[in-house]
Amino acid sequence: MYFAKLLKIRTKLGDHSAILFTIGICLTLFFVLVVLLAPLLQSWGILLDPTDLLSNQVSAPPSFKHWFGTNIRGYDVFSRTLFGTSAALQVVLGATGFSILIGVPLGLLSGYLGGKADRFFLFVMDTLYTLPGLLLSVTLVFILGRGILNVAIAVSIAYIPQYFRVVRNQTVSLKTEIFIEAARAIGASPWHILTRYLFFNVIQSIPVLFTLNAADAVLVLGGLGFLGLGLPEEIPEWGHDLKEALPDLSVGIWWTTFFPGLALTLLVTGLSLLGESLSEWINTPSRD
Repeated sequence: MYFAKLLKIRTKLGDHSAILFTIGICLTLFFVLVVLLAPLLQSWGILLDPTDLLSNQVSAPPSFKHWFGTNIRGYDVFSRTLFGTSAALQVVLGATGFSILIGVPLGLLSGYLGGKADRFFLFVMDTLYTLPGLLLSVTLVFILGRGILNVAIAVSIAYIPQYFRVVRNQTVSLKTEIFIEAARAIGASPWHILTRYLFFNVIQSIPVLFTLNAADAVLVLGGLGFLGLGLPEEIPEWGHDLKEALPDLSVGIWWTTFFPGLALTLLVTGLSLLGESLSEWINTPSRD
């Protein structure tokens, strides 16, 4: 059964896209596994506490004791890199989840109702869409304050218009279809039409947007951390660690920037490949 599903995916995507899909899903699942295992490894004494300062091990190179070395403040880079994955995925899930919960219902309502309500929502969403995502997130973090929930909300605002526009445009094209007209003719309420007929026909592109926005959210979180506006310093986060380690490069201490940067790059790459593959999967006609 498992191999049959893989064969079906390969047939649908083609060899090249199937490879990209496999790489993307493996990278993404790897980081999910890291989030699950990191607390267990710490409780077993295998992984150091990412907030422990090792005063006698400042800027130590990678070794058997400290696999990724330590930074200039004495933090274990391996521990902070692994626990930084948790912060990244929490913000990703919060940001994309919040934007889906707001953008999808508004898109359905706007597309179905039309008229003045549609024009109002379009004006608001177009205004949000024209604002640079990172700048908007920086402004909202200043207002809301630092913290995983606040950062997730700040990052999500830039994604709401994307879900809104996709769902709204598909709703506008579908609401004149025969099956919608038939539902109205038999007395179906607007709520029933929206939830029973339209919703499940307009969400096909949501997984693609989700993965692409998730990749972007990781970068925005890293950018906020690099600017010193992301999560509190006691929470391990790749962008903040890169900011702290930037001066190390001038004195040959490469490991404090390499490993957090590598983790960030691999997670973004995995999510991006997954999104691109899903997009081709959805938009490519079946070869059966």
